[in-house]
Amino acid sequence: MNKLYIALISLALLGCEKKQEKTEAITVVNSEENQLQPPGSFFPEQKTKVLVVGTFHFNYPGLDDHKVTPEDQIDVLKEPKKSEVTQLVNYIKEFKPTKIAIEANPGWKATEKLRKYNEGEFRDKRDERYQLAMRLASEIQLDTLYEVNSYSLSRQLYKSDSTYLKTITGGVNWELEDPYWDHVDAWFEYDDKLVSKTNLTEYFNYMNSRESHQYGYGLYLLGSFKTENNQGADHLSIWWYNRNLRIFRNIQGITEGPEDRILVVMGNGHAAILRQLFEASPEYEFVEFNSL
Repeated sequence: MNKLYIALISLALLGCEKKQEKTEAITVVNSEENQLQPPGSFFPEQKTKVLVVGTFHFNYPGLDDHKVTPEDQIDVLKEPKKSEVTQLVNYIKEFKPTKIAIEANPGWKATEKLRKYNEGEFRDKRDERYQLAMRLASEIQLDTLYEVNSYSLSRQLYKSDSTYLKTITGGVNWELEDPYWDHVDAWFEYDDKLVSKTNLTEYFNYMNSRESHQYGYGLYLLGSFKTENNQGADHLSIWWYNRNLRIFRNIQGITEGPEDRILVVMGNGHAAILRQLFEASPEYEFVEFNSL
């Protein structure tokens, strides 16, 4: 091997070493000076804890589109469900709420009713606002219940200009055939029968699971939602989504700071959307029901 050849090899090896050193230096600079900072680090670590308890309506008022048949209904004032309500209340009590918000409109006089409840009234009411929220407030000695329900924008639009509202949502096809609705009906039939043969606390864990809320949220994106010309989407946005956004805003209105622990007792259809809103908000920490 001649000297020239050896010299060329040495230069090549030296060049590789310098290139490697340069690459390592760049790597160090990138890792130390340009490290990605997660978005959450820009917000306060302590957040207001909120527990959303999605529920079915204990008194079966029949106001929802889906109606539970009489043979699948339960009576929370009779055994064994009466004792199961007590177990459920004690389970929720572990959250240690400082405020309780309920699905009631302004004017329902929730706090006034709470005072009467403490005096012995309303104990025979099957409504979950009495059996869960009011009972909890009484047992942990809270003196206020917050009404956070809201009417939707579509209701206001109908009152102010029903003709205009009909031009944007009057063509919603409520009978639109969607093959996915067969799956929904099967789920509803299973769920209706489940509550009577399952312990209430277990059932509430089931209905407040992430998966149940995910599919409950998704039901509104089926059927009439698929109406042409975006009428289904427009109706949903100014009715159901708008109503839940307003409910969320009302809960923001009773939030004083991160030391609050807010219990929200709502129909589970609302809970499915409120979960998304609370999880996305930098102000709140969504507490999973099954974590109690």
